Amino acid sequence: MAIKMISSFSKKVGLPGYSSVSFGLTIESELTKIDEIEREANRAYRILQESVDRELQNPGFVPPGTYGMDPPADSTAPQRNDSAPSNVTTVANWQRGPAGKCSDKQKDLILKLVDEHQLDKDDIEALANERFGKGVRLLNKVEASGLIDELLDTHGSGQRQGNRRSGSAYRRSNGRDAA
Repeated sequence: MAIKMISSFSKKVGLPGYSSVSFGLTIESELTKIDEIEREANRAYRILQESVDRELQNPGFVPPGTYGMDPPADSTAPQRNDSAPSNVTTVANWQRGPAGKCSDKQKDLILKLVDEHQLDKDDIEALANERFGKGVRLLNKVEASGLIDELLDTHGSGQRQGNRRSGSAYRRSNGRDAA
């Protein structure tokens, strides 16, 4: 009676830029005696592991760490003038150029909070850089939500109710929730 043995080995290796490469092999062998299983399993595993490891040494295209990320802010944009008087409002980088990946509503809410609480736009830009490693206009939806939460916790006038927020930034003057 023939014994059919199927052996597989696969491996996945992480690469920069949130990518990975994986490779796997499967072999099928036929044994005539049960006492051959352990020896054949060891041999098959060694061959499969060596073959997979050898193939993974050449992963092909390896993206740089910033692959798929937003391009850096335009270096030709005007820089903050640190010698400007403190009562002069300077335009923060996140107000220049196209919006990032956050939603228009999130951007509007951030601007509304800055305006309502008379916050320094450069301070908000610095906060985003400190928390997320990028400026406000480059934040994605999750990061923008985190920034909004922090602004509401620090400067918001309303109290949180579970996952819902109540406060002037989310309510119209008539008391109804903003869309």
